[in-house]
Formats: sequence, C-alpha cells, structure tokens
Amino acid sequence: MTHSSLDAATRGRLRFSFEFFPPKSPDAEDQLWTTISELASWNPDFVSVTYGAGGTTQAPTLSTVTRLLEETPLRTASHLTCVGKTREEVNAVVESFRASGCRRFVALRGDPPAGVGAAYQPHPGGYINAADLVKGLKAIDPDFDISVSAYPEKHPESRDASADIDMLALKAENGASRALTQFFFDNDLFSRYLDRVRARGITIPVVPGIMLIQNVTQLKRFAGLCGASVPGWIEKAFEGSEDNAALRDEIACTLAARQIAELSRRGVEQFHLYTMNRAHLVNGTLERLGYRRILPLHLCAA
Repeated sequence: MTHSSLDAATRGRLRFSFEFFPPKSPDAEDQLWTTISELASWNPDFVSVTYGAGGTTQAPTLSTVTRLLEETPLRTASHLTCVGKTREEVNAVVESFRASGCRRFVALRGDPPAGVGAAYQPHPGGYINAADLVKGLKAIDPDFDISVSAYPEKHPESRDASADIDMLALKAENGASRALTQFFFDNDLFSRYLDRVRARGITIPVVPGIMLIQNVTQLKRFAGLCGASVPGWIEKAFEGSEDNAALRDEIACTLAARQIAELSRRGVEQFHLYTMNRAHLVNGTLERLGYRRILPLHLCAA
C-alpha cells in the first residue's frame, strides 16, 4: 500500500484536533496519559474528552479535563450532553467544568436513556436538543468555544437530510464555533454534504472526523448504531490481517493518511482524529503524511 505524503506547503496549512475518552481503569489511565504525552508533541489545534451517555463518565471526564488544563499546554474541550437532566443540572455541570478552567465544549444532545435507537424525549425542564444546549452555554458565557456534531450520512433519527442540515443551521445560529463530523470513509459523501451545508447558508467550519480503525467488526457494529456506512473496500483492505496486529496498524494508518491527503486536495484544512486513545495510530498516520514529530511532552507527576 502506498503512502500519501503531502508537500511542505500543504502540511503547513493543515490543522489537527484529537479526541480522547476518559479511562475506566488504572491501566487505561496509564495508557491515556502515555498517549497524551506522545500526541501533545504534534501541537494539535485542540483536544476533546468524551462524556458517557447521560453523563455516566462525568467524574472521570472532569478529572481528565482538569489534569489536561493543569499539566499540559493543550487547548482542551469537554464533551457535554443534556439528555436526562434539567437545565439547572446541566448548568451545574458546566459550572464545575468552568471552575476547572474549561472554556471549550463539544455540545451534544446525547443518546436516549433507553439506548441508541430508542425514541428520544427531552427531559421535562431540560434542554430540548443540542442547538438549545449551545444557546444555553452561550447564555452562561458568550466567550465559550463550542463545537457541535454533523452527519455527512444524516443523523439516524433525523427525518431526512434537509431536516438534519436545518438542525446544524440552528446550532450555528445559536453560537457554535465549528462542527465536527461523524466518521465516514467515502470522501464524496463529505463533499456533497458540505455543498448542501454551504447552500443552506451555514458558514462555520465543518471538520471531517477521521476514524483510526482498530477492529473492522467493532467498526461495523458502531457504524450501524450511528448511521455511518463501511464500504466493502474497507473490509477487503483488512483481509488476511486478523492475526497480525502490526499489519492491521499499517493498513489503518495508510487508509487514514490517504483519506486526509485526498480531502486536503479538495481544500479541506482541518481534521478531527478519533484517536481511540492509541498514540501509535495517530503517529503512523501523520508520519505517512510527511510530518515529523518532536520529542514527547513530559507531563507532571499525577
């Protein structure tokens, strides 16, 4: 498989952000902070930390965000959902993050309490949806930097693509700074989506979400839940790598680098990488694009 190295001028224009998820065990915490130490040296535009369904990872998310802000120079955003809580409860969560120094959020509605696929009903007295949450965040602090989600293949609960883009327009009107997309593998899907977004008059940056594939079976399961498609050529690319982790990593990094390089040729300059807390996949992808990493950041002791 060939690499997709970019010329120096293109590399200088591109900007990357990274997504992490909070640890669930001491070993996972060690891995996360090793990953952060390595990836900080790429000087990302910002990093984000996910927030479990219904706020189930609120404490570890807050802990991770706080440590990132205290011990690293990384611009850090916390994911935030409004499902299953009143406005007052969500606002109290926001204040706890603001007290830690967090001024960046990824505002999401969140999955229904009964799980993905269940009918969504706003909590009585709660924020109605992500657009309403953006409005609420801006009411708390107009200077908050707020990212929101976008769906090149349509959110699975949206009536149609037009309604989906109307929701993104409302998020932008309410103060969103940028949209981070669900992962996709067909760049034509993204280009057509971006054309529709711009035709609707939405001008905020729409940043492609790039998935670094670890396991095709898990990827297909996750894609099925979130309405994304996995083309047959993805499965074909990984054929024969089931028992070879090094080969799987090689394929994953090469595919991600190709996707980024191809999108850059279409004028895209910002990318959001779903790291899965695996530094080597990010390192391998960016190195294939021609980037060279400086020495890892040494974090303060916990």
